[in-house]
Amino acid sequence: MNINKRIGEVVESSSLQFTVQCYDLYKSPNIGTLVKCGSDPQLFGIVYDVSNKSMDPARRPVPRGRNENKEEEVYLSNPQLNRLLITEVNCVLVGYQSVDEINQSPVSLPPMIHSFVIECSDEELKRFSSCLDFLPLLLESPVLNSIDEVISSFLIKSSRVHDDSSRFLIYAGKELAFNLSGQLIRLNNLLKRISK
Repeated sequence: MNINKRIGEVVESSSLQFTVQCYDLYKSPNIGTLVKCGSDPQLFGIVYDVSNKSMDPARRPVPRGRNENKEEEVYLSNPQLNRLLITEVNCVLVGYQSVDEINQSPVSLPPMIHSFVIECSDEELKRFSSCLDFLPLLLESPVLNSIDEVISSFLIKSSRVHDDSSRFLIYAGKELAFNLSGQLIRLNNLLKRISK
């Protein structure tokens, strides 16, 4: 993707992560996608969770398709669902940009509520992933359960925007090996995921 695509706005944030409410129901970036938000400084996050749910947490959706033949017909018969349901994306903060320099380190302040969240372009992903200093932030993150899936997805996406994808994955493998030197089983599982 080469054009910046605004996906939604920050609705909750901390110095570790932020939550985005997407503008469109069921239209979100995949796990492992690099996004950016804010402007001074611009913050970078990686999507680690996507959820579809009721806008009102006290009102759970109920089945509506008993008499419908296709799932799409449920939404046609109940147009209000597009206003009652939301798609949310959770992102872990992995760095920020000050002037022209990208810093892959913890962020001192969380993004502002209502900051626009934009999916990074291929060029931005290539630039960000040319250095993998943020890997320890993800590998040791207290907020993530399925972090290895997020890391492998990010690295595979990143390899596709680099001129030599094999060379990038070898570099990524070395970085993982350095950071997981005492966790051989976990390292082997990650290396298998990114080499498929």
